[in-house]
Amino acid sequence: MEEGMKIPNHVAIILDGNGRWAKKRGMPRNYGHVQGAKTVETICEEAYRMGIQYLTVYAFSTENWNRPRDEVDALMGLLRNYMKTCLKTAAKNNMCVRIIGEKSRLDEDIRRRMEELERATINNTGLHFQIAINYGGRDEIVRAVRRLAAEAADGSLRAEEITEETISDALDTRGLPEPDLLIRTCGEQRISNFLLWQLAYTEFYFTPVAWPDFSREELEKAVEAYNKRDRRYGLVKEE
Repeated sequence: MEEGMKIPNHVAIILDGNGRWAKKRGMPRNYGHVQGAKTVETICEEAYRMGIQYLTVYAFSTENWNRPRDEVDALMGLLRNYMKTCLKTAAKNNMCVRIIGEKSRLDEDIRRRMEELERATINNTGLHFQIAINYGGRDEIVRAVRRLAAEAADGSLRAEEITEETISDALDTRGLPEPDLLIRTCGEQRISNFLLWQLAYTEFYFTPVAWPDFSREELEKAVEAYNKRDRRYGLVKEE
């Protein structure tokens, strides 16, 4: 990567293509998910080495429950194992981990491992790594609206006090900077209900590379493309 490149502070990634990657190799879809989990570990390390401070990945959406039962069960098993692995990786790399999404539908042991992971890494000062699990952008906004409505009902919040900031503070991502760059792998060009509020001024980058094959070189390509964008946030560019 060229020197002098501006590194995005916060990168969000839709991890797409695990199943297709495995099928192409004559393997079961879960094999792709296992390889995809390994890629997550690699990209966490490479992103931080590049100077990225925040990394948010879309691991399991609210819609993913509609997949075949055996695939969902395999993903939950992989998630259990990944929580253990991530705890070790976070300790090794001084990584602060946060889980976003609606956790109540997940099994109790998974929720307990998530809490342990967040608690153990809360004071780490390296990469801020957010994992979206049972996450949906619309669901997140609905939960935030309900929270604000409850505060308005009990008199602790007035309607005129609701601003973009109060809504942002009611979301799962409260306290986090909005993403500068969104990457989606495996050729699809949509955001699939991911970070709907937070992506208002984010730059999008789509690559045909499936997630298990995503590498530092591919991340560098995305950052290079980001550097060619002109981020004006609705302002007029001066000639």
